[in-house]
Amino acid sequence: AGQPHKRRRTSEPSEIEERLESLICRVGEKSNSSLESNLEGLAGVLEADLPNYKSKILRILCTVARLLPEKLTVYTTLVGLLNARNYNFGGEFVEAMIRQLKECLKVNMYNEAVHLVRFLSDLVNCHVIAAPSMVAMFENFVSVTQEEDVPQVRCDWYMFAFLSSLPWVGKELYEKKDAEMDRLLSQTENYLKRRQKIHVPMLQVWTADKPHPQEEYLDCLWSQIQKLKKDRWQERHILRPYLAFDSILCEALQHNLPPFTPPPHTEDSVYPMPRVIFRMFDYTDDPEGPVMPGSHSVERFVIEENLHCIIKSHWKERKTCAAQLLSYPGNNKIPLNYHIVEVIFAELFQLPSPPHIEVMYTTLLIELCKLQPGSLPQVLAQATEMLYMRLDTMNTTCVDRFINWFSHHLSNFQFRWSWEDWSDCLTQDLEKPKPKFVREVLEKCMRLSYHQRIIDIVPASFSVLSPANPVCVYKYGDESNRSLPGYTVALCLTIAIKNKASNDEIFGILKDVPNPNQDDDDDEGFTFNPLKIEVFVQTLLHLAAKSFSHSFSALAKFHEVFKTLAESDEGKLHVLRVVYEVWKNHPQMIAVLVDKMIRTQIVDCAAVANWIFSSELAHDFTRFYIWEILHSTIRKMNKHVLKIHKELEDTKARLARQHKRRDSDDDDDDDDRSSDREDGPLEEQIERLQEKVESAQSEQKNLFLVIFQRFIMLLTEHLVRCETGGIDVFTPWYKSCIERLQQIFLQHHQIIQQYMVTLENLLFTAELDHHILAVFQQFCALQA
Repeated sequence: AGQPHKRRRTSEPSEIEERLESLICRVGEKSNSSLESNLEGLAGVLEADLPNYKSKILRILCTVARLLPEKLTVYTTLVGLLNARNYNFGGEFVEAMIRQLKECLKVNMYNEAVHLVRFLSDLVNCHVIAAPSMVAMFENFVSVTQEEDVPQVRCDWYMFAFLSSLPWVGKELYEKKDAEMDRLLSQTENYLKRRQKIHVPMLQVWTADKPHPQEEYLDCLWSQIQKLKKDRWQERHILRPYLAFDSILCEALQHNLPPFTPPPHTEDSVYPMPRVIFRMFDYTDDPEGPVMPGSHSVERFVIEENLHCIIKSHWKERKTCAAQLLSYPGNNKIPLNYHIVEVIFAELFQLPSPPHIEVMYTTLLIELCKLQPGSLPQVLAQATEMLYMRLDTMNTTCVDRFINWFSHHLSNFQFRWSWEDWSDCLTQDLEKPKPKFVREVLEKCMRLSYHQRIIDIVPASFSVLSPANPVCVYKYGDESNRSLPGYTVALCLTIAIKNKASNDEIFGILKDVPNPNQDDDDDEGFTFNPLKIEVFVQTLLHLAAKSFSHSFSALAKFHEVFKTLAESDEGKLHVLRVVYEVWKNHPQMIAVLVDKMIRTQIVDCAAVANWIFSSELAHDFTRFYIWEILHSTIRKMNKHVLKIHKELEDTKARLARQHKRRDSDDDDDDDDRSSDREDGPLEEQIERLQEKVESAQSEQKNLFLVIFQRFIMLLTEHLVRCETGGIDVFTPWYKSCIERLQQIFLQHHQIIQQYMVTLENLLFTAELDHHILAVFQQFCALQA
């Protein structure tokens, strides 16, 4: 018996630590023996290792409590068993958890903090924490709603942390402290009644409440908790391994939580945004299988929470993630496939942005279809059909994500789909959501395939929605256009470019192009020559039309010519107009060329914004690719500002390090002049960078001002036109436009937040039409 013990002494401490981590992380996964016997065995191993590895064990347990919430009750049971064997260890663990909770709140890690609070509350069930001290902690949470001059989102978080722990611990707390719990719930109800909910429309996936209401997350959770209380806190879905050890755990001594005061609100506090609960299915959608819990039953909350947690823990490994979702415990009692599909779409459509990158959800659904080929594809097809049926009331941003997901998904299944089922869209106005959706999906499918393939897969009746053949439109290529101004110059340019002419030779050829603006008195007339731009850009893009790479090489080779021709703002705008004329049948080419032109500074971000809102693009204004270009342009601007800002911070840090090094050098021979010499270059660099940051931020602010101003102009014109003509305001165009405005606010909310005062004073003033102003007010309410 002594032999293995001796051998163990010789193994490295790091090996033992790794083994402990592996044992703790893997407990609760599928195994030949029961969960209870695994927990008991692990508790024995950990207890034996406590004398030498206590701090490591504490650290691992605190980490899994924060990062593996889907196995919450497994770990609380483990801590309960350890506490029953070693009371001091239990006390140290509780203190470590409280320290970690405070740390999380300090650095705005609110999602992890929710898991820690829930873990602590479940420790009451394991006889580690005394119920009265948990109630006291919750009283402090609820008292946050009485604070003055704090954002509503702060009170919301403390409310959510309290309410979302009750499915686990409500019964136990009610048995021990019913009067206090009643008081807490009545304070909660008062708070929820007085909350403002202006933000809700901005976050809803659908504007209609039929067939499923799209409820604000706290309202929905409150309904679930009220129902749970009415059912005497009986909950039927949480796995509770500690019940098997009741005889051991009830003998254990309990700890009181140290008094917990929520850290005060500061300027740097960033709370989670409010959400809307996504509902897509109910019990009628799966009449064959087990019944789906109702939307106000607490089981629905618990299942969804756990599935979200599994995705959060494993999203980087799609195979593991899919397998973990499908092996969710209790899956024979619930229609698991329906829950999984609903939760994945809930994340994909979450506003302002999904928790993870969009493409992850596509790959995860494909993986799930492979693992469950007999059942999951049918549920997914049913879901797709439902989403299509509800397109009329679906938020435009979510429609974009639906298009991206569906086209990518089809490309993995040979683009097979029963298109005839959707032929209802062919009789509708092509601007309506359904035909628009089919058109954009086919456009995206073409990007993932090629034109002829798409023409072949859809029925001939869909030709009106099929993408155009993505060929270049070169107006100087046709003999019949010989009378066009610039025609002969275009011919000369073609020969010169084919003969590898230099930039100077190109300038020489363009010198003689007459300027149609010569008669105007404006000062820019001489530098901005629209015909020069037209002849040069048309010809060059036509010659480089073979591929993206050819086009990129052409832009690089004649960069100097572009910069000269597009020196003025008018010139930049005209370059973009010509790119559109040449490639209007190939939206992807337009998108990549515009992207390249911004990167190489041929055009700037404000020019792209002005071009998108110009009358020339009105025909394509509601097309998906236009908004891809605009969002990509804004992201580039934001990245640019961040990059310079980081350079500035790094340089300041280098200067601070230099000073610190000098201060710690007690060498008296060091004269001040040499230190000034050292600082000089860095201080100059900081000054230069500060100027660059200010100029970039002013460019960024100007970009948002341009975008919002153009939105306001377009929407105001539409509203006035409808009012004077007695027409209904809510046309498909209006829905698209107002929701694109919302989308700009939502997708770039962190940046726009900095410019709120300017926007309020300059653009979103009280005189503005209430339709437009409402969007700004909803946005302000998101972090209020």
